[in-house]
Amino acid sequence: MEKTRTVYICQQCGKESLKWLGKCPNCQAWNSFLEQVVAEAPVHARPVKSTAKPRELSQLTDEIFERFPVPISEFNRVLGGGIVPGSLILIGGEPGIGKSTLLLQASALIAKVRGRVVYVSGEETPNQIKLRAKRLGINGDGLFLLAETDIDTILSHVEELQPSLIIIDSIQTVHTQEDDGIPGSITQVRQSAQRLMGWAKSSGVPVFVTGHVTKEGAIAGPRVLEHIVDVVLYLEGEQFSAYRLLRCVKNRFGSTNEIGVFEMKEKGLIEVENPSLAFLSQRQDEAVGSVVVPVIEGSRPLLVEIQALTNATSFGMPRRTANGVDFNRLLMVTAVLSRRLGLHLGNQDIMVNVTGGLKIDEPAADLGIALAIASSFRDASVDRRLAVIGEIGLSGELRAVPQLDRRVTEAARLGFKRILTPKAGGKISPLSKDIEILAFSSLREAVETGLGN
Repeated sequence: MEKTRTVYICQQCGKESLKWLGKCPNCQAWNSFLEQVVAEAPVHARPVKSTAKPRELSQLTDEIFERFPVPISEFNRVLGGGIVPGSLILIGGEPGIGKSTLLLQASALIAKVRGRVVYVSGEETPNQIKLRAKRLGINGDGLFLLAETDIDTILSHVEELQPSLIIIDSIQTVHTQEDDGIPGSITQVRQSAQRLMGWAKSSGVPVFVTGHVTKEGAIAGPRVLEHIVDVVLYLEGEQFSAYRLLRCVKNRFGSTNEIGVFEMKEKGLIEVENPSLAFLSQRQDEAVGSVVVPVIEGSRPLLVEIQALTNATSFGMPRRTANGVDFNRLLMVTAVLSRRLGLHLGNQDIMVNVTGGLKIDEPAADLGIALAIASSFRDASVDRRLAVIGEIGLSGELRAVPQLDRRVTEAARLGFKRILTPKAGGKISPLSKDIEILAFSSLREAVETGLGN
């Protein structure tokens, strides 16, 4: 008789415990442990013999993945050039962000080019999906809808249809009869994802799955899913912003950190061909506390607007608010401005925002944050034709940033006439001769020049 044991498994990170815990010691989530009965493997069980044999690396042939492109260029960019046959791709995002809309648009286009596509929905009925397709202008030729949550039933229907692509919306609703856990539990998500991965590899048919995110912004059961799938994409965006960013954080077949930019409209998600121009379209002339910074997202440069506002605090402790930039980076830049430039920010509330819903992680935006704060504090505007680039050190020096030429070229392409850069970056050769390069080695010189002093 098979032996079983009872364990408690965290539904957020998968940590196991012999007793129930109110707070997970691994991911710090509260009330996330659920009781689960698991079967113990026999102690003297014989290992399964594998037919795989060791092969010398130098004797292997160079196999190139034959991708097939998605008829959406921004989607292709994030995937690294197209979809690899037999891959399992996970798309995560908050409810209502547009995951189902994007996949429905992509599946309809692929069905026209590649043949049958099966769209499996565990949350919506086929009639609901039909209403969305009608709103998006999709007729649905070659697109088959299936409202089912049992993984065995899903795979049996799929094997009959022999599609070119499968979409599972969402992985938290799918379950297998082999496990006693409820749909959405950590064990059910793991078992279902492994079944889909095995089927995709054996059949050569790519599979897209969507995943819900937790309140911290990570995919529910993140370590379980992200380790199993081949590609992990996040669809991000502010709640009241029309722009959506499709970001790649894992790709076994290409580069990571790529982003695709879309705009949510009545007809669905529309590609933004010139993201830099879109992010700067609503920028005001000579606005106080507004600075343009060229950043690198994946393989392309983008121009974004960083805004800052300082105001005398009404409380004993001044507040620091960071929206789109790293909070600790904001604290560091504020400390350097106070200590090295003598700006009295100790009694000021400081708010920094990146327009368009974009999140900037690279240190190259330090100088832009500093200049925006100084502009607001001194109530002095920055030349709207000026773009700034540079990392700030704790001593107030400006440090070099990578791919400086590409950033400058992107700024020149959009009509900027002056670029504030670190002197340590070396000589720059922009494509346009009309642009003026202002290189400095200290933050003080850069801020005074940026504010026109």
